[in-house]
Amino acid sequence: MTEPFRAEQRVLYGDTDSMGVAYYANYLKWFEIGRTELFRRVGSSYRSLEESGCFLPVYEAYCRYHNPARYDDVILIETSFTLAGKARLRFDYRLFDKHSKTLLAEGYTVHVCTDRDGRVLKPPAELRELLSQMGEI
Repeated sequence: MTEPFRAEQRVLYGDTDSMGVAYYANYLKWFEIGRTELFRRVGSSYRSLEESGCFLPVYEAYCRYHNPARYDDVILIETSFTLAGKARLRFDYRLFDKHSKTLLAEGYTVHVCTDRDGRVLKPPAELRELLSQMGEI
């Protein structure tokens, strides 16, 4: 997958403050939507990974805000994947207003591959196959 994966999400009323501006922590939730939809796109889900004993807790998260998202905007979430180490996976995100194409925010999350007990492990074969479909491995 050379192009970033794209998903859409509408800003709900409950995602905003009294001025109709999206609360800053929701951007990380939208990053998660992009990431989970990317896994679905390549035929898997977090649930199936966890059932196989592979967990991906967040190790690091970063978000740079450019323009506010507002109530009822449709956000275009672009997600791409790169390796960040032997057991670390990095997902990069860019959020745009779907209609104006204005950049709202960009950032990344880094995840560590662990077993059920939190011990770090190299990505198992099933996960490596999924990641190869996402772009880089």
